[in-house]
Amino acid sequence: MKARFFNNFFLPLQLSHPLLRPFYPVIASLSPLVIASEAWQSHLSHHRDCHVANAPRNDAREKPGLPRPSMPRNDKQECHSKPFSSCHSEPFSPCHSEPFSLCHSESFSPCHSESFSPCHSEPFSLCHSERSEESGAKRPKNPLQDKPRAPLPPPRLTIKHPKLDNTDKNLLNVIQAEFPLSREPFAALGERLSISSDEVIHRIERLKEEGIIRLIGPVFNPRRLGYQTTLAAMKVATEQLGEAGKIISAHPLVSHCYERDHDFNLWFTLAVPSTDDIENKVHELGNKIKAETTLNLPAVRTFKIGAYFNLGERNASMPATVAPHNRLSNTNSELSPTDRAVITELQQDLPLIEKPFDLMASKLSLDVDKFLSRCHALLQRGIMRRFSAAINHNKLGFTANAMACWKTPPGMVEAAGRKIAAFPEISHCYERQTSSLWPYNLFAMIHANTRETCKAIAANISSEIGLNENEPVLLFSTKEIKKSRVRYTV
Repeated sequence: MKARFFNNFFLPLQLSHPLLRPFYPVIASLSPLVIASEAWQSHLSHHRDCHVANAPRNDAREKPGLPRPSMPRNDKQECHSKPFSSCHSEPFSPCHSEPFSLCHSESFSPCHSESFSPCHSEPFSLCHSERSEESGAKRPKNPLQDKPRAPLPPPRLTIKHPKLDNTDKNLLNVIQAEFPLSREPFAALGERLSISSDEVIHRIERLKEEGIIRLIGPVFNPRRLGYQTTLAAMKVATEQLGEAGKIISAHPLVSHCYERDHDFNLWFTLAVPSTDDIENKVHELGNKIKAETTLNLPAVRTFKIGAYFNLGERNASMPATVAPHNRLSNTNSELSPTDRAVITELQQDLPLIEKPFDLMASKLSLDVDKFLSRCHALLQRGIMRRFSAAINHNKLGFTANAMACWKTPPGMVEAAGRKIAAFPEISHCYERQTSSLWPYNLFAMIHANTRETCKAIAANISSEIGLNENEPVLLFSTKEIKKSRVRYTV
């Protein structure tokens, strides 16, 4: 077996290129028994005539006075009839990225071990045999090549906004994560960014004018304020879709409303007091816009909530968007009259003045330190999720937004939800109630710069969580009808 391997592989290899001829003594010394055999001498003569005749001349390595052999070429030996076959092309493939003497040393490398690697997954005799393809020999199927590969992770989106400098990007990174709840928040931001408070205010004003910053304000947990929420989907006739969107977006407790490329083409989120029947409220809206079909898909469990778009210029601290993986329940918080007054006052776009919270506190006849103390208490109690800037991701280049929906076995939902929530391209992830018309129970919002990237992210997630057999439904947003923060009455 070893002699056959030596004859069929090492000799043709070292003769197949002039650069390898100086290594002949080393190669020959590996098997003196083989070299001494008559079969070896015959093989040596044959391959020298076949390969050297066709190898390019290298006068620097040839001794003067020695004639070049000119034996006829043996066309039957396709693998080594040319100076380099496709298996050993001159620009070495990844299989042969190491020097040849290392790849084909006595202790054979994984490239050509007895249990052949994917590089040479075919039997060795087929790769380096004297048989040609015309002989009719069929290559056996390679299970490693036939096995489907997991999709490669999609490339990360790089923001290239022509009007944003590094300071703008750093500012956006900071304020969408957490805006300072202090007496002079713009001065605090300026100190962090090494600019003046006036420049911070000026930049925020400009970013608002350009539509990049929607508003600066609180994000409350509606359940802690005595509200329940749901996601509704409706199938609306195309000619009625525009009017339907206007009616739905006019509802004060609708925060998001989108047209999507699906039979269920109108989707929105709705909040109602916890004492109301949310199922009836959804169907009332469906009847109002003459929807053909209406779905009510409330969340059962939250895995991640809150969009954060890292602009890549600074390792900004990300907000706590990953939620506890527990089932939702309507748990109202004990709110004092002062709490209610502060919550009501906070639910507005922050004034762009040096001391905005002084102005708010004065309207409530509260000391500003007490006002800010109440704000921090609301954060600590989980009533307010964060105080931050809402960013228009479409203006930043995240123009492809898809809602991915998986049909996930109940026993896999929690583990899958945890994994999905860890992806930075995901802003929201929920387990939701299903229906006979919508069997998908795991939802995630994907943000990217192209639809192809969204699809690649979804495929990568499916592979990571082991749901390759249950490919998600991807519903791309085709029109943003409404996106705002709800003002809750408390």
